[in-house]
Amino acid sequence: MAQVAREMVAKAGVNVDQLVELLVKNAAAELTTFYYYTILRVNLIGLQGEGIKEIAETARIEDRNHFEALVPRIYELGGELPADMKTFHDMSACPPASLPKDPRDVESLLHVLVDAERCAVRGYSQICTMTAGKDHRTYDLALAILNEEIEHESWFSEFLGEGPSGHFLRRGETSPFVSKFMK
Repeated sequence: MAQVAREMVAKAGVNVDQLVELLVKNAAAELTTFYYYTILRVNLIGLQGEGIKEIAETARIEDRNHFEALVPRIYELGGELPADMKTFHDMSACPPASLPKDPRDVESLLHVLVDAERCAVRGYSQICTMTAGKDHRTYDLALAILNEEIEHESWFSEFLGEGPSGHFLRRGETSPFVSKFMK
């Protein structure tokens, strides 16, 4: 644990235990979303599904990257991941992105995807608000993840016809905002 890091965050007025709890819950959401998006992506078939598969894959890989980027900060602040995977799954900040009853209903799949991204946007916005001007490292990390989650939400919401977002699918690059935390 980086004792000085935890001490400085606490001195800045952040409830470190509450922050660590949020980070762990969001890490759980990222890892479980990676798992559920794997299942969703496999079920994106047919003319409609194939058009969404690449975007779902990018979001899936980036969610895994978000998990990987969060883990060091959790431990730096004196936290840890639960030893039991089921406990970890069940503490997720977001509900499972489970397959809809009819896995061939692409619009229902899109609603699952966009709802998962919207939950993530809310979670990282909360962490940014809590750490802004107080915990620069966690704020920077949460902001980087938030930027990617907003893009994911925009991609899926465009497929639902909710309007243009101005965001484009990344070609050959994943996690442009979070990659600096993964080195």
